[in-house]
Amino acid sequence: MNDTIFFLFYNLAHSSKLFDQIVVFVADIFPYIVVILAFLFLIFYKKNFKETILIFFSSAFAWFLAYVLKFLFHTQRPFDLFPNVVSLFPEAGYAFPSGHATFFMALAFALFFSHKKIGLPPARAGGAQAGYLFIFFAFLIGASRIIAGVHFPVDILGGFVLGFFVAFFVKNR
Repeated sequence: MNDTIFFLFYNLAHSSKLFDQIVVFVADIFPYIVVILAFLFLIFYKKNFKETILIFFSSAFAWFLAYVLKFLFHTQRPFDLFPNVVSLFPEAGYAFPSGHATFFMALAFALFFSHKKIGLPPARAGGAQAGYLFIFFAFLIGASRIIAGVHFPVDILGGFVLGFFVAFFVKNR
């Protein structure tokens, strides 16, 4: 099932140079923008230094745990297991859990637990709240890393679960 879902996503890659560039941007460059956006949001919206430190601590701690778990599980990346998989950008090390998925889901839920309405005002027409913006960013980054051929879906899912639980336990310490 993991392989089937992987190839469902991965088969989107290498069909259009523009699409591949967008995937690489979302998977490899956009995460830096998300960190900056989260930092700016916390500075301008909440102005609580302790909360900012706690949110980024939970993200960094989640990433550290993911890094430790990679050495316990020793799972290979898709391009290591399948010779026909060519990743859109180079990536090294073990795959499970995804450090990106872990970090950004921890960041998203740490922000969510602190603020139900994150970053943007309600949409004019629909009145929908933008409280799920950073969670959406985490899902977008995770999916793009599968499309890019550097992670299996289980790597991303494991990172999401780890990130959620770290954010939950740091918030409720």
